[in-house]
Amino acid sequence: MKVVFTEAAADDLASIALYLAANYPSAAATVERRLHILIARIARWPESAQRVIERPGVRVVPLVRYPYKVFYRITEGVVEILHIHHTSRQAPWEKTG
Repeated sequence: MKVVFTEAAADDLASIALYLAANYPSAAATVERRLHILIARIARWPESAQRVIERPGVRVVPLVRYPYKVFYRITEGVVEILHIHHTSRQAPWEKTG
């Protein structure tokens, strides 16, 4: 299935790459590679990830061994990556408090 990134997800990816390059340069390439592998898995089996209860149609998959989650939805034969978040941060639709 074709994968596209929203502007927000592309920004998330760029921010993650910059942060890792500046703070964890030895891990940056590994995290990037694992993200690409995860996104390829999502493209192949898009309905395999857990659904986000607060957001109908949105699914989430964790990046194993690293503190990131990839949020996406499936629309008309396309996987749309919505956000990539560090697990210590809340997704935009998660309630605070």
